Parts: sequence; C-alpha cells; structure tokens
Amino acid sequence: MAAHPPIDQAPAAPALARTLKRRHVTMITLGGVIGAGLFVGSSAAIASIGPAAVISYALAGAIVLVVMRVIAALAIALPHVATFTEYARAGLGRWAGFTAGWLYWYFWAVVIGIEAIAGAGIVAQWVDLPVWAIGTGLMLVMTASNLLSARSFGEFEFWFSTIKVVAIALFIIICAVFLIGSPQSAGLANLTNDGGLAPMGWGTVVAGVTTVIFALVGAEIVTVAAAEAEDSATLVARMASTLILRISVFYIGAIGLIVCIVPWRSIVAGKSPFAAALDVIGVPGTALMMNLLVLVAVLSCLNSAIYVASRALFTLAANGDAPRWSVVVDRRGVPARSILACTLVGFACVLASVLSPSVVFAFLVNASGATMVFVYSLVVIAAIRLGIGGGFLSWGRPVAVAAMAGVLVAMAVTPDLAPQFWASLGFLVLVLVAAALTRKRA
Repeated sequence: MAAHPPIDQAPAAPALARTLKRRHVTMITLGGVIGAGLFVGSSAAIASIGPAAVISYALAGAIVLVVMRVIAALAIALPHVATFTEYARAGLGRWAGFTAGWLYWYFWAVVIGIEAIAGAGIVAQWVDLPVWAIGTGLMLVMTASNLLSARSFGEFEFWFSTIKVVAIALFIIICAVFLIGSPQSAGLANLTNDGGLAPMGWGTVVAGVTTVIFALVGAEIVTVAAAEAEDSATLVARMASTLILRISVFYIGAIGLIVCIVPWRSIVAGKSPFAAALDVIGVPGTALMMNLLVLVAVLSCLNSAIYVASRALFTLAANGDAPRWSVVVDRRGVPARSILACTLVGFACVLASVLSPSVVFAFLVNASGATMVFVYSLVVIAAIRLGIGGGFLSWGRPVAVAAMAGVLVAMAVTPDLAPQFWASLGFLVLVLVAAALTRKRA
C-alpha cells in the first residue's frame, strides 16, 4: 500500500457524544436509500424507460456499490478520520476536504427545505394551513429531535426506517404471491408485450442511470452516523457490504415486480407505481396508505438531512473551514449551533419556494443536482491516490470514476437535466474559488 500523505492539522474540536447503538446505525443504513425517490420518483424512470428501468437501477446501484466499498476500505485504513468527506482531505489535501465538505453540506441543507415542502404538501391534504407554515412546523419537530441528542435522532430514524423496510417487505411479498399464484396475473408478459423490454431503446436504459442514481444517494449516511457510535470503522465496513443486498431487494426487486404487474405505459410520472401495482392486485385504500408511507419517507429524509448537514458543518468547522462557533457542542455532546444554522437554511429554502419559486428556489435545487456525484468522485480519486482498496477495487475505482464522469456528461447533454448540471458546476466553481481564497488564512 502506498504511503498516506499527511492530513492537514486542524484546531482541536470538542468530541461528539457516542450515543448511537448498533441497531440505530443498522436501520439508518437500511433506510438511507428508501425514500420518496423510490415510492414516487421511480414512476418517472419507468414511464420514460419502460420495463428495462430495473436495469438502469441495477447499473446505478453498481456505481454506488463501488463507492461504498471504497468508503469501507478507507474507514478501515484511516479509522481516525470520522466523516467520509474528510477522506478527500486525506488523499488530495485541504482543498479537496474543503470542497467535498461544503458540497456535501449544501446538498443536505437544501434537502431540508425540499423535504419540508414535500411533507407539507402531503399534510396540507388534511390540514387547512399554508404549505410554508406546515413545512416550518415539520422542520421544528425534526430539529427538536436532533437537538435532544444523537440518540434521539437515532430513535426517530430507527422507527422511520423500520416502517419503510416493513412496508417494502410486505409489498414484495404481496406482489410476488399475486404474480405467481393469481389467475389475474399476467406473469412476465408485461415485460415484453408492449414494445419489448426496452421499448425506448437501450441507449435510454443507459441514459436512465443519470436520473435514477440520485435516488440511491443516502447510503453514505452510515459513515456520518457511525462516527457517533462504537466501532465506527467496523460498522461502516459491515453496512457497506450489505448495500448490494438492499439495492437488490428494495429497488430491483420492487421495481421488477411493478413492471411485471402493471403495464408500463399506464404508469404516470409523479404518481406512485407502488399504488398502481396494489390497485391492480385489488388492495383497498392504496391512496391513503401510500400518502402515509411517503410522508414517513419524507420525514425520515428531513430528520436525516438536519442531522447530516449539521455534522458536515461541524466537521468543516473542526478543520478550520467554517466559522468556529459552529464547532461548539452542548453538555449532551450535540452540535446545537450547527443544527440551528442548518435549520435556518432550510427555512430560507422554504421561503424561497414561496417568494421566488422559479428563480431563487429553482437555482437552489438545481445547484444541488450533481453535487453528490462530485463528492463521490473526490472520495474515490482520493482512495486511488492513497492506494487504498486492492482486488476488486483496484479496477472498480477507475471504472466508478469513469462512470460518474459519464453521468455528468449525460446530464450536460440532456435538456431536462442540463440546468442541474450547469448550476451544480457553477456552485462547484464557487466552492473551489473559496477554497483558494481561504487557503492562506487556513
């Protein structure tokens, strides 16, 4: 293994409390990739790709799998590095840690606002209040859970994730039983009887990776949560090794069953394909069930977004790349100032969605579109530079980097995704300029 470059020294920072249990980290990991992107967002992929959307998810899952394997190898080789964005600092220097950290913080800070708005839209069906007021209320509840302790966050996320995992498991069982044993089942005919497996062409299947890969973002949350649990490096390695199973069962399994049960042309983008499948089977009350399930998924993501964004800000401050006031922790070992700062950013996003939805809010959302691909790329390149990860990863790392570069190119040339690419690239440039301007002071 190559010698590791020295990591930039940072001012001493107070320690976060290690109050998360193994069950918390396990369920946080399992729930990390199960969100509204699966329950609702998968409809757009199926509607535009056809039954072969399941292959697009498999390809995207393979990319994320390699990234997580790399992160697991880094966690074992560099156990003193707490947050995965700091692997970029370890391998490429301060500028990379600064860039990856701020991009990661920005992504999750904007997600706070996005998920608050999404949750408010669901609750507004039952509560006669403005969306911004409901969204603010949801943020305050999740902020309170984060302020209590990391253990409180873990408990919320444990039960949120448990509900999601049980729901997916029941859905798969119900659909499998219907597909195999019901006389009303079309069997596998829906896969090929309307234009074939890839009716829009195999190029669309490959291009579909560009959109579906973002539904899988969140698996790396385990590296953040594990820093506040015992045996963090061991937990990261174990959770990363189960990622392929989660993707296979939850995404590939569920979507594969959906396209077998529901004719793909009848799936409408923006409407849950899970509800469509249950309607075909004849399960009553699917609309209410899916609304409640999506609300749980949204609240779970909102809860996690506040947690992850605050820890990203805390880590940046601990390394001298963010204001030092955000590195302070309270008597429970919670970075309360970072949590409140991130919630304020989320509230600003909610206001922007009301006051300037087509300009300010659209830019905020678009600028976060490709940031996770930039962050993942920096971490994998850092692993290559450090020489960490042999065997499968020796060739998997450059393939993953090339695949992520391909995703970015595809975004740039796809009209619907180009605004996200260029806005994200612009934000990346701003962060790189900030890294250069603050280098001397740091």
